[in-house]
Amino acid sequence: MELIQQYRDIAPYLAAGEAVDRDHPLVRAAADHIAAAHADAYSYAKAAYEYVRDAIPHSQDSGDLRVTWRASDVLRQGAGICYAKSVAYAALLRARGIPAALCYQRLADEDGAHPVIHGLAAVLLPGEERWARQDVRGNVPPGVDAQFSVGEERLAWVVRPEVNEVDYPVLYAEPHPVVLRALQAATDRPHLWRTLPTDL
Repeated sequence: MELIQQYRDIAPYLAAGEAVDRDHPLVRAAADHIAAAHADAYSYAKAAYEYVRDAIPHSQDSGDLRVTWRASDVLRQGAGICYAKSVAYAALLRARGIPAALCYQRLADEDGAHPVIHGLAAVLLPGEERWARQDVRGNVPPGVDAQFSVGEERLAWVVRPEVNEVDYPVLYAEPHPVVLRALQAATDRPHLWRTLPTDL
């Protein structure tokens, strides 16, 4: 699948935003800490990926009822669902001058029922011509084993078109409006679970 930038210019994918608040002191501190041991862009992007994937549990897995949507809140509270964790990863990348985007899949149950939008991030490393999608949701054995990769994708799930699952190709600079509205309106995660977007 060919990924499509929402903006032709790369600048929006490096900028600070309302959700991707790359200049927040907590984001900067986390980025500096990771960069201290990972100086080049590839190793930094991989280390930041593993930090968000592994050190910040997915709220459903941990039973955390809080809802986060800003990168700094994800880092402060150590919690988030896929949307929020992707935002945190994008902010950590942008804090080190690495272009980062947000993108999405539509996934469903085995029979195609109960579709839901799943959040990913994408990175454009120096010297690379193509964006690489990354899934920082957090692994759940057996079956969910996402890994950092700039070649062959190693996402948590591969879409099944036969049950109307979708890889959305657009790369967004900030969370998609329907995603952001759902996060901001949710009083807690059970509320969010009832209002998760099913389509973009």
